[in-house]
Amino acid sequence: MLSFNIPWLSFAALFAFVVLRGAMRQFERRQQLLQRIHSQGRQSVDNLAGEFGVSVQTLRGDIRHLADKGLVLRRQGEVLPFPEQENIGYDQRQIVNVAGKRQIAARAASLVQDHQALFLGTGTTVEQLADALSDKQGLHIMTNNLHALIKLCQLKCELVVAGGRVRRRDQDVIGGDAWRFFQRYRADVGIVSVGGMDSHGQLYDYNDDEVMAREALLAHAGYRVLVLDKTKFDLPLRCAAGQLGDYDAVVTDVPLPDKLRSPLAARGVRFLV
Repeated sequence: MLSFNIPWLSFAALFAFVVLRGAMRQFERRQQLLQRIHSQGRQSVDNLAGEFGVSVQTLRGDIRHLADKGLVLRRQGEVLPFPEQENIGYDQRQIVNVAGKRQIAARAASLVQDHQALFLGTGTTVEQLADALSDKQGLHIMTNNLHALIKLCQLKCELVVAGGRVRRRDQDVIGGDAWRFFQRYRADVGIVSVGGMDSHGQLYDYNDDEVMAREALLAHAGYRVLVLDKTKFDLPLRCAAGQLGDYDAVVTDVPLPDKLRSPLAARGVRFLV
């Protein structure tokens, strides 16, 4: 009986060794893959498979594993690092895609009529509206965006600003203070931006405080406008912030994909470029 067990035990040990060795190689490959993606940015799945000497199917399994842990993002045939959960500084954002943001602001301003009450949210694109609204008369503007407030002071309009704790890095008021502020008022039009949007039209932001403030603003605005420049496309973040379909109008500097526009346009959402 013993003579029959020895070969079996040897085979089992060999099998265990092979499995363990494969698992170690897989772990090392995934660690190297993660390091590569975070150091060099967006990568082609096909190219990575060739460089790591594995099949595309195996490489996709590695990427799926990393994506499930929230370490990378999968795109069609590509993989990229998960976006940082802190937005870049306001001064940096002010000089990114300025022409596109001004174009958006001009189009969004066309949706505002004289003597209307207006909510303005946070962000550099919304800030550009302060200049674009200069020809409007008798506006009543309520905002938690201190950068926009400074510019709006040059206009002939009535201004109300959110009080509370100021986020110095962005010079705005968010969270509970902004939520309570917007709860107290009603506006004809509310104009906001978000941190990012994925390929399915899901909107995102960097933290819950930003989402909370925006939700209160939108809940008390009669006509809801989203302003979104191209740098926010294909940028999913960790905090869900609604859908494109939550808005009456969406203003962008480049056209959105038809797969996003067509179903929503059929439901009455306006798209302006």
